[in-house]
Amino acid sequence: MKKILPILAVVCSLILLLPAAALAAKSADCVTIQDGVLTYSAGHYLAGHPLTVGYDIFGYNYQAHMFRGSYANAYLGKDGLPPYEGDDVAYLAQNPSAANKWYWPYRNDMIEMKWNDAWLSNMDCNGDGLLDRPSDNGGTYIGSGAWETNHQWGVNPDGSNWNYFVKIVAAPDDATKLSGIWYTADGKEIGPDIWGEFATIEEIYNDQSTGDHGVLYRSPAGPGFGKW
Repeated sequence: MKKILPILAVVCSLILLLPAAALAAKSADCVTIQDGVLTYSAGHYLAGHPLTVGYDIFGYNYQAHMFRGSYANAYLGKDGLPPYEGDDVAYLAQNPSAANKWYWPYRNDMIEMKWNDAWLSNMDCNGDGLLDRPSDNGGTYIGSGAWETNHQWGVNPDGSNWNYFVKIVAAPDDATKLSGIWYTADGKEIGPDIWGEFATIEEIYNDQSTGDHGVLYRSPAGPGFGKW
């Protein structure tokens, strides 16, 4: 059985952590992370603390559009919990509610996410005090050019290794969704729908325990980010 964890969307995992704002033209009025006034939202473990350049204690680097760390750490902060550092007994003694979180079983698996500025900006250009994203103020990701990647990896119960990689893009303005698949204006398949406004354009899976190796899916329209 393939061990592919639920695909993390930085837009979803950040809605409660750091609601961001609409894509906007960069200007002298934009507030940057370096300005030290953009903070984590209420309810987050770091609520009220300013975002900083570089990786935070959970593994997010908003300036560089990246996350790298424990799968559980991508969610723990927004749930008001500290980062997991590998000691189950010590962590649960201090944070027993973590054991009931759906992502807790994946705490020893790792994930690296990367996204572009269209997915989640590292600036606030509309003055709401939050990082910008296309869906703010009733907007949409469709046609935004946003993309994200997930790279997951871990160890199977038998000690063998597995890894999974996926590319996701926002559907173009002129795309059509039919039976759960996004198509270009001229009818070429872009990829399966995910989260309503996005398409999966490439998946790669390798698992020593199952013998899986290589491409699970590649968009007939092409797996490159540039065309979307």
